[in-house]
Amino acid sequence: MSDRRTALAWLGAAALVAGTAGAQQDRFPARSIRIVVPFPPGGFNDQLARVLAQKLHEAWGQSVLVDNRPGGGSQIGTQVVAKAVPDGYTLLMASFAFAVNPSLYAKLPYDTARDFLPVILCAATPNLLVVGTEVPAGSVKDLIALAKAKPGELVYGSAGLGSSNHLSMEMLKARAGVDLIHVPYKGSAPAVMDLVGGRLHAMFDNTPNVLQQVRGGKLRALAVTTPRRFALTPELPTVAEAGLKDFEVSVWFGLVAPARTPQPVVERINAEVNRILLLPDVQETFRLQGVETIGGSPQQFALHLRGQMAKWSGVIREAGIRLE
Repeated sequence: MSDRRTALAWLGAAALVAGTAGAQQDRFPARSIRIVVPFPPGGFNDQLARVLAQKLHEAWGQSVLVDNRPGGGSQIGTQVVAKAVPDGYTLLMASFAFAVNPSLYAKLPYDTARDFLPVILCAATPNLLVVGTEVPAGSVKDLIALAKAKPGELVYGSAGLGSSNHLSMEMLKARAGVDLIHVPYKGSAPAVMDLVGGRLHAMFDNTPNVLQQVRGGKLRALAVTTPRRFALTPELPTVAEAGLKDFEVSVWFGLVAPARTPQPVVERINAEVNRILLLPDVQETFRLQGVETIGGSPQQFALHLRGQMAKWSGVIREAGIRLE
């Protein structure tokens, strides 16, 4: 199914959520809820899921479990939710890969348009371009020059094929005309560990995943992927300032449910998560990590997904990436 048809399917499904809440919503939730995170523990998607789990438990009095199912560029965990009973008790912490996988893979074990329903866009953060402290590069231009001097010798890591880490570096490679070797991991945390340990040279990663290591002197940050300098790291230039025009990556996180989840249940989850995202302690916790809380309606999330799918399908074509 094309990106446009996928987005239209989401928009049509999300529009149905505007119906009034009925008896089914009043009964929800009557038992424990599971949030599937298609990455290992340690990344921000996992942290966000655990914050929401705790706050939802406090609000509803039902246990909310975080179920980490890494692997396959997020396909394994995503497929778990695609096959789950559509009753609101199994949710997916979707992120960047959810929107790019339909363009990246020749075939997926689920249909992104038919098998899911957007619930809420929770948060977003930029990526930081970081290198190991032993890498002789103090800027993006230095790293590009080093890569040109040593073609095919520098190694970068990612949270998996199709992750924002992967495609951010592929976009840099294409625009700068350099060659780096890609090593995909099952999540960000193990890749960051190997970068700190000197087994990798560089990577892009979500701000909260590497900010502590940068501040602790274990990694060196070269740039941020925002269009303008980032408020939390004003000393860092943007990648665009290094001469790569219009280089911008926003990494987002949101909840999706299995298709055919009852409209009142989606509405109930959306309203409660919107409330949680406005809590001062939640906003401050995320702000200190360089994450912006967002919220909004299912329809707004569907529009966001449409834009992300269109943007990254172009990048994937430009980089010539196609996975089986």
